[in-house]
Amino acid sequence: MAKKQFKAESKRLLDLMINSIYTHKEIFLREVVSNASDAIDKLCYLALTDENVGLSRDDFRIRITVDKDARTITVSDNGIGMNKAEMESNLGVIARSGSLQFKNDIPEDKKAEAPDLDIIGQFGVGFYSAFMVSDKVTVLSHRYGEETGAKWESSGVDGYTVEDYEKDDIGTDVIMHIKPDSEEEHYSEYLDSWRLKELVKKYSDYVRWPIRMDVEHYEQQETGETDEDGKPKTKYVAVSSEETVNSMVPIWQRSKSDVTDDDCIQFYKDHFHDQEDPLAVIRVDAEGTVSFKAMLFVPGKAPYDLYTRDYQPGLQLYSSGVMIMEKCADLLPDCFRFVRGVVDSPDLSLNISREMLQHDRQLKIIANNLEKRIKTKLKTMLDEDRDSYAKFWEQFAPLIKYGVVSDYGMHKDLLKELLVYRSSGSDGLVSFDEYIKEMPEKQEKIYYATAESVSRAESLPQAEQVKDAGYAVLYMTDEADTFVVSVLGDYDGKEFCNITSDDLGLESEDEKADTEKKAEENKDLLDFIKDTLSGEVEDVRLSHKLRSYPVCLTTEGDITLEAEKYLKSLPGDQFRDLKAKKILELNGNHRAFGALQKAFETDREKAGAMAKILLAQAKLIADIPLDDPREYTDLVCNLF
Repeated sequence: MAKKQFKAESKRLLDLMINSIYTHKEIFLREVVSNASDAIDKLCYLALTDENVGLSRDDFRIRITVDKDARTITVSDNGIGMNKAEMESNLGVIARSGSLQFKNDIPEDKKAEAPDLDIIGQFGVGFYSAFMVSDKVTVLSHRYGEETGAKWESSGVDGYTVEDYEKDDIGTDVIMHIKPDSEEEHYSEYLDSWRLKELVKKYSDYVRWPIRMDVEHYEQQETGETDEDGKPKTKYVAVSSEETVNSMVPIWQRSKSDVTDDDCIQFYKDHFHDQEDPLAVIRVDAEGTVSFKAMLFVPGKAPYDLYTRDYQPGLQLYSSGVMIMEKCADLLPDCFRFVRGVVDSPDLSLNISREMLQHDRQLKIIANNLEKRIKTKLKTMLDEDRDSYAKFWEQFAPLIKYGVVSDYGMHKDLLKELLVYRSSGSDGLVSFDEYIKEMPEKQEKIYYATAESVSRAESLPQAEQVKDAGYAVLYMTDEADTFVVSVLGDYDGKEFCNITSDDLGLESEDEKADTEKKAEENKDLLDFIKDTLSGEVEDVRLSHKLRSYPVCLTTEGDITLEAEKYLKSLPGDQFRDLKAKKILELNGNHRAFGALQKAFETDREKAGAMAKILLAQAKLIADIPLDDPREYTDLVCNLF
């Protein structure tokens, strides 16, 4: 029989598709199975109006058969089938999709009669992915309502043949002759039934029709012989049995009344190979401009590589039950990159290979919806299940905080309600909303302290005045917290106040006047200390904040002490010159200041040593390492 030639454009497309469009050869099975599913969809739809079809939904199936000796894989369906003319138009012209044409030809008033009709193959190129692993493809088909069948065969770009063929059963067989192995590729792996089962589970597990195949397993059988103790000898024998290898209806497609929380949790643990229960399950069934279903999970523990560059975030993306992407990162903002789960939509605009999404409006709508759903779930957990939220915060707090700071604060309004901190007024974590709710009526600011630990923050001298006023202090112990507060600016109209650098606003007018008077009276002493500590502090002042402590370090300007520590910890020297403007504050009512006054009047050298000791003590309180601990020790010892 004379071989027919693909059109020149089709030849180029076929060559491009085999070598370039698909990045993973293993998806060939997904594409052929999807076409088989489409064929069954069409006949199932026809059965709604044609009683002569004689098949119910339970009769439809897809079968995968492997012949290792002949090196063939056959995918069979009992769908609508094709005649010669349809083989010419659908298989002879690449990128012409019969499925898309069928979908477009359904009258609008009839589409409601088939609400679950999801035609997957809309580009007409998926079938040709078979040539990535096959050196010859044969299609045997018998169309419903036709007298005879047809046969299409091709070895690739060289062309194809079409002829009549006697096939008794309605439907289609796609027979792929697998290429011989080469140094670069081991094609024989696809002749292993377990490998094919693995591919079905990965890509086609939720195709609506049962996919059946013979799967080889081993059974222990007696050999008929006995050992020296008279016990029967046994051996393991390979046995094949036909089984349905796909789940068909995914858990996220089932109604909430049919799926318990325990079912969802078990699905998560099995599907994502996690031994721990998730902290939260988020189910979405969205209809509208873009319809989709999703089942998302907040893991109980962060993956070991979550905070590394190697971590690949993303949700599994399905189109009508067929997995399109293993990890679609575009569906999650970076602050929620820890979320795992699946999204399934029939409305996505896919590219020609169905391996990648076209970045379009539908994708953005889904991403925006999921972002809000995740935030709402976390807020509910914060309000109603504080123990679970505390576990979540322990694992994922850095992502929420960096999410506030990143992209010029684009997500700050989304995330600010989720921020929680330890507080001097509570034993547990406190949100900003809860802090404001507990504020005394006369309190005007949200007071916070930055330190490397809660215990360090609790011991800051500047906290005394705030606590004495009956106000709580939030303890911020992460490097990002300073930047979080800076980006937020305020919360619900309440100004943030850093107790180590900002004006606390807690002194009475009489107290301010008394401090200013005392500073004026000791101007020479303060100038002397500033000169003595030249280069180490920006200024020396009498404090408005100190109660029992003799001294403390504060800052002015944008860079705080904690920010300076963080910048110094970064690699490289680009931040070496960025330093906080340190202010040494002295307690004018402390006996140490009295001793300093006397030394200034009688022994300037001793007064200079005392000034250096007080600066060193202020640094130690602020958890700043001393440049020369030995010098500090000598200064203290020389006072005796």
